[in-house]
Amino acid sequence: MHIAPHDNKNKAIVDAENSTVPLNYFNIVKLKVGEAFEYQVPGYETCIVPATGTIDVFVEGVEFKSLGKRTIDVWDGEPEGVYAPVGAKVTIVATRDTEAFIAGAKYDKVLEPFDVRVSELDKVQYGSDDTKTHRKIKHILGQKHHDKVGRLLVSELFTVGQGGWSGFPAHKHDTDNLPHETRHDETYNFRFKPNHGSGVQIVQHEEGKPGDAFQLMDGSTIMLKSGYHPCAVMPGYEMYYFTILGGLSQRSLIQYFQPTHAYQVETIPGIKDMVAKFK
Repeated sequence: MHIAPHDNKNKAIVDAENSTVPLNYFNIVKLKVGEAFEYQVPGYETCIVPATGTIDVFVEGVEFKSLGKRTIDVWDGEPEGVYAPVGAKVTIVATRDTEAFIAGAKYDKVLEPFDVRVSELDKVQYGSDDTKTHRKIKHILGQKHHDKVGRLLVSELFTVGQGGWSGFPAHKHDTDNLPHETRHDETYNFRFKPNHGSGVQIVQHEEGKPGDAFQLMDGSTIMLKSGYHPCAVMPGYEMYYFTILGGLSQRSLIQYFQPTHAYQVETIPGIKDMVAKFK
């Protein structure tokens, strides 16, 4: 399902118990210097990631100061984040004008809050210009923090170069069928450089039958509960998407590649390392 770019006025874009992606939560919060935003999401662990700007974050009395290094856009430096436990009372205070993502996943245990700084990111780059699949992923809550998080995976994904495909070969993760596949709801928020760029999200539910396609604009949100879901960006533009994954029964993601295209895993440099990082 596609949610068109809009001013959400700091209200959840994907709220708790969403009918399409009940395992996910997503909000975008925009603050001027000195402004504060407070939230609690019962039943969901969350992660705050400034898209731009700098914030102080307070999680049940624990302080994390000066989070966020970027000023212009999501291409302007590396991300940082703060993990907040299930149902925690969180206060965000802007020390520079800020746009912040809040990602969440359903979980039932209360863990400890922590911050993720630039030095703790888990990065992977794979694909190639020749295969039109060149991509860089910056895991904020990734493999390095596996033992400190319940079901939530949070990453930033960038196309490398201009134009090309992401999420290819087409794959899905809508069924708990271990060890072959896991159920993970997924939510994306897209950005383009220049920001008048555009892309397309494909969602195909049945092999050999046409699926749906959604035009992506700067600020588009996509909710994915089921189906194979590659996406592409127009030539001449760079694409970014903030990625939230919430697992039903475990945190580690196991993708099931579409049988028609699965052989192309062998043609894309580094893709097996990329798959292994979603833990």
